[in-house]
Amino acid sequence: MSDTQWHRLAIDAVLAELKADSRRGLDDADAEARLAEYGPNELEDRGGKHPLKILLEQVTSTMVLILIVAAIISGLLGKPTETIAIGAIVVLFALLGFVQEYRAEKAMAALKKMTVPTVRVRRNGKTVEISARDIVPGDVVELEAGDLAPADLRLVESANLRVQESALTGESEPVDKQTAPLDREDVALADRRNCVYMGTVIAYGRGLGVVTATGMETELGRIAQMITGVADPPTLLQKRLDTVGNYLALAGSAVAGLVMAIGLSKGESLSDMFLTAVSVAVAVVPEGLPAVVTITLALGAQRMLRRKALIRKLSAVETLGSVTVICSDKTGTLTENRMTVTVVDVKGHHLNLDARNHPAPGLVVSEDKADVLCGRSPVICLLLGCGALCNDAYLLPDPDTGGYALTGDPTEGALLVAAARAGLTRRMLEQSLPRIDEIPFDAERRLMTTVHRLPDDIRQIPDNMTAVSVLSVSRLVITKGAVDSLLPVCDRIWSVEGPVAMDEDGRQRIETANVRMAQNGMRVLGLAIKGKAADGSGRKDISLESDLIFLGLFGMIDPPRPEVKSAVQTCRAAGIRPVMITGDHPLTARFIAYELGISPDGEVRTGEELNKMTAGELAETVDRVSVFARVSPEHKLRIVEALQANGQVTAMTGDGVNDAPALKKADIGVAMGITGTDVSREAARMVLLDDNFATIVSAVEEGRTIYENIRKFVKFSVAGNLGKVLVMLLAPLAGISLALLPLQLLWLNLLTDGLLGLGLGLEPTEPDTMKHPPRSSREGFFSGGMTGQILRIGTVIGLAALTLGIVFHDPANPSDKAWQTMLFTSLAFLQVGQALASRSTRTSFFSRALKPNRVLTALCLFVLMLQMAAVYVPYINMFFGAQPLTVRQLLLCAASGTAAFILIEIEKRLSPAGKSA
Repeated sequence: MSDTQWHRLAIDAVLAELKADSRRGLDDADAEARLAEYGPNELEDRGGKHPLKILLEQVTSTMVLILIVAAIISGLLGKPTETIAIGAIVVLFALLGFVQEYRAEKAMAALKKMTVPTVRVRRNGKTVEISARDIVPGDVVELEAGDLAPADLRLVESANLRVQESALTGESEPVDKQTAPLDREDVALADRRNCVYMGTVIAYGRGLGVVTATGMETELGRIAQMITGVADPPTLLQKRLDTVGNYLALAGSAVAGLVMAIGLSKGESLSDMFLTAVSVAVAVVPEGLPAVVTITLALGAQRMLRRKALIRKLSAVETLGSVTVICSDKTGTLTENRMTVTVVDVKGHHLNLDARNHPAPGLVVSEDKADVLCGRSPVICLLLGCGALCNDAYLLPDPDTGGYALTGDPTEGALLVAAARAGLTRRMLEQSLPRIDEIPFDAERRLMTTVHRLPDDIRQIPDNMTAVSVLSVSRLVITKGAVDSLLPVCDRIWSVEGPVAMDEDGRQRIETANVRMAQNGMRVLGLAIKGKAADGSGRKDISLESDLIFLGLFGMIDPPRPEVKSAVQTCRAAGIRPVMITGDHPLTARFIAYELGISPDGEVRTGEELNKMTAGELAETVDRVSVFARVSPEHKLRIVEALQANGQVTAMTGDGVNDAPALKKADIGVAMGITGTDVSREAARMVLLDDNFATIVSAVEEGRTIYENIRKFVKFSVAGNLGKVLVMLLAPLAGISLALLPLQLLWLNLLTDGLLGLGLGLEPTEPDTMKHPPRSSREGFFSGGMTGQILRIGTVIGLAALTLGIVFHDPANPSDKAWQTMLFTSLAFLQVGQALASRSTRTSFFSRALKPNRVLTALCLFVLMLQMAAVYVPYINMFFGAQPLTVRQLLLCAASGTAAFILIEIEKRLSPAGKSA
């Protein structure tokens, strides 16, 4: 039954298929049997991620596992200090990651909130209220304005029914519903005008529908299945760090084995060399990396939060820096999700209005047309005023925002706003021209008519509306609706001189204007009036809708957010391609995309066209086309998957339920925090708290900065550790069996990898960060010449420290450990110099001094203070096997520490970027 295309069947066929009666509804016995067959009408919660699993994920990366093994071995060897130090790092990493990423899987819970507790159904010939959980296929449901649809329904009756489906389809305005079958192939969800779907909202009118699907068989349920079926992919940072961990694990094992072999060949004991080998293996691994990365990401997430971007998954911060494509929903993301009159067209005038909603009255138009609304064209003011009178919406003051809150249909609200900005409020107008009769809108006529009493004294009519006095009657009839429905009942047109006969040229001009606005993605409404005598009959029939005077056209659209256009330009400058994916109409999508600069060529592909594409054709299309319209949730998911298969790193922004599967599948899902649904926010990795598309550009910049800082740290750490390893490997060749004690190695790693690394992780953004294209997803962590730099810097560090140790080493005086303390201290100085020079990969330290990193500066001083304590403070130096140095010896250590600084600065100066700086 779930595969039945209910929208294609006539009402009688639908009722027959479901064995339902639209008048009596189901009998209780039949309903109970169906409830047993189909189950309760609810979305299944298939279980979230257990907190223990989240915690386990924090400690199962390769690098963390190495540290855990190292801590265990240190404990078995009776080295509690090493065990505690390494264990503290692992615990810190796990706790920070767990606290940031811990969340219950709320996407299913958010979907469940979209069902209603009670619903009106017909059972046993009576209307009763039952729990939404208990409705079944075949139930007949009564719908009224304000109701939340409890299941998927095929409409049996529709009286002016309009449904707000934006959360499900992306359509920005309520959809008129009708009951006639739509017997054609591939009707998009947004075009199924005879169906109502679970989770959508009845915006206007009333209706009667028969339930065709419940629970997980509904369209909302299918989205829920897609959400749970989409795996949460690892971020690029997780992949790269795991790769780094694997490389370092192999390198650590090889170096440890080599050190052990050399030591044994020199006659050292097995137990001593085993402990030394473990220490060297630990030295190879930058044990501060997990903690530094986590803290850097956490602090970056805090900076993003101050810029209105909330990070839900910590490792996703860095992914932003790799984004090559931003797939954006249109409604509420690129646009304001607010219908706005942008064009007013009357005979002789075609005005483009400013789309911004000014809270104070005063209509803003293009500069060359501004004087027209200041009294030179009464017909425009008449059109705006009549649009506010033939209207069932209200604009009420909103104390929270200082503006207005709309109650009623968004399209009618747009007419009220346009009139109010010209100084014509509905309340003021109705005081002079009160409504005394009406014919409500219905989907078949596609017209709405109101009748208003004119005052006896023309002075009681607002100045901008006095043109109506030319009718010389006591009643004013106003009709608005679709242009093709309105034109046939008009025999006159209002010109600057007043009503004149409708000729073929006038009719053609109206039709041309209607087509032009529709092609620009606008919803077009026409408005006509006529005078009527007070006949006292009280008749209210469609005879009122005849012999009308055509007044003009309104062109409405959900306008682009004003800040998005510049954000799109910034994205393009940064090598990021924006792509619009929307459920809205293709013409509307093309117009918005052109306005924002997303698609200069105007090419659009629809969901119907995507259905006919092979995987290869889709892959070619997504690389070329930047606008996709009338798409379903499945299409959004396919587009994201096709882009990823083409090697693109995708961000997907959206706010509706229909966006959730693609948000979860994308490399980073970005949900709207204000207009977004709970479902979209829970499926995303980042939430824009201000719903501002431009905020994502700031987030991308922050993501790039964080990744560059992590790379700086890895280069700094691995090069420094390489220097220590070279000291341990080369020292035996100079007759020194054990250059550094295991505890000294661990101490240096904690000082440099931990403290100095943290300082590098907080480096401010470099000025040209957003002038470079995104990193390739296939780019390795050590790409861009980083491997060579690590080898050169590590070699200089190792040789500089070892040279100092060899010069002062006295084999005849084994009790004198000054040489070892100098070697130990010079390594600390070398890495302080290395850290300062590593602040930038392109500009010199002295240029970056204009934008100081106060944290790194403070940590460098702190590291040197701690090292001095390890050398000079009694008992502490005994703990580390060090002895106090003379002033001369200390100055030599400090002088050797400049070697790494000088090398890095020379390399930057000789690089192409350094030469152009």
